Amino acid sequence: MLDPRSEIYPTIAYRPIQPSDLEVLENIHLALFPIRYEREFFLNVVNGNGIISWGAVDTSRSDDRRDELIGFVTTRIIAAQDSEIEDLFRYNSSRKDLTLLYILTLGVVESYRNLGIASSLVREVIKYAASISNCRGVYLHVISYNQPAISFYNKMLFKLVRRLPHFYYIRGQHYDSYLFVYYGFPEDGGCQVLEQRGEKYTQMVQVQGIDHSLGISE
Repeated sequence: MLDPRSEIYPTIAYRPIQPSDLEVLENIHLALFPIRYEREFFLNVVNGNGIISWGAVDTSRSDDRRDELIGFVTTRIIAAQDSEIEDLFRYNSSRKDLTLLYILTLGVVESYRNLGIASSLVREVIKYAASISNCRGVYLHVISYNQPAISFYNKMLFKLVRRLPHFYYIRGQHYDSYLFVYYGFPEDGGCQVLEQRGEKYTQMVQVQGIDHSLGISE
């Protein structure tokens, strides 16, 4: 792993996640997330079964682990009408083909944080979504107590549009979720409608006491 005391920055490369990443991908998820994912999820990721993913590796390593995952993001294309924000697209209800790119998981191993890897992975997601002609944005859920993640997505220009009560059930306890959306890629100006609604909700949540000024380095 990277020595945090080193002044030499690693060379990070980004590539699709592949079958040989299976064990490392599982181990990183186990270390980072309170939610336990089924084996089927990881098999779908590494085999590209309905999931689009990017991995980060440190190509400057001198050992045989230079192609080992040190960060990742996994996504899935979802029909807009099947999402929790379908109502935000009613301004153009005749478009049944609109889609969103949903971020399933995003993570960077601890020793490689504060290098901008998570930001680069999210930019890869946004760039991919922008290449899909009928995609209107990228969205995801954040557990309500995860202030660093909330701050990170604010910094990445995602908009907080909704609070979902009791969305998560972890170790016998319910937690709310915040739903964030990166608006973009409209052909007919519909993005402006989404953004206005998102800004209104963000202001409401800020009044309720969420600190969006918390800064993090990722």
